[in-house]
Amino acid sequence: MEKAVSVTVNGRLYYKTIPIRMLLVDFLRDELNLTGTHIGCTYEGRCGACTVVVDGNAMKSCMMLALQADGRSVVTVEGLEGFAGQPDSLHPIQQAFWERHGLQCGYCTPGMMMTIFDILATNVREGTPELTDESIRRLLVGNICRCTGYSHIVEAVQVAAERLRTMPAEERDAWFDVAKLGEVRS
Repeated sequence: MEKAVSVTVNGRLYYKTIPIRMLLVDFLRDELNLTGTHIGCTYEGRCGACTVVVDGNAMKSCMMLALQADGRSVVTVEGLEGFAGQPDSLHPIQQAFWERHGLQCGYCTPGMMMTIFDILATNVREGTPELTDESIRRLLVGNICRCTGYSHIVEAVQVAAERLRTMPAEERDAWFDVAKLGEVRS
């Protein structure tokens, strides 16, 4: 059985007819060819490699039916760049990962970045306490990295958080404003 859905992904509206049991991760990878969202634990929700942001909240896309995304907004790792509003510009999360070597094999990186997007959107925008090594590790508990030992990832989160905190509020908010995803800013 199939059903029609309309989903906004990375600022672009898609209309598709899909099998009712299709998972969001498969919809993103197979229907939209957004292969940055990875499958690492055979659809068990354990590793976090498939994490995307749905209506502002990090979600494991292997645990969500694509039909549940109908009428919702989804951001994948491919969409992070779109927040820059400038071609070839990186999101502060991506830039910090690059600078602090927050990845090795890269398999967990997309899901890690999307979880961090949710963490920073909450932490930095709401002005909650500074992120400590311990708090970052606790917040990333649903994302498994088998390569890095997390120290460089934790550093990248702290660098991105600090960079965002020092920005004017309007500029900082633009890095998380899904409604304006992909708009060119001057």
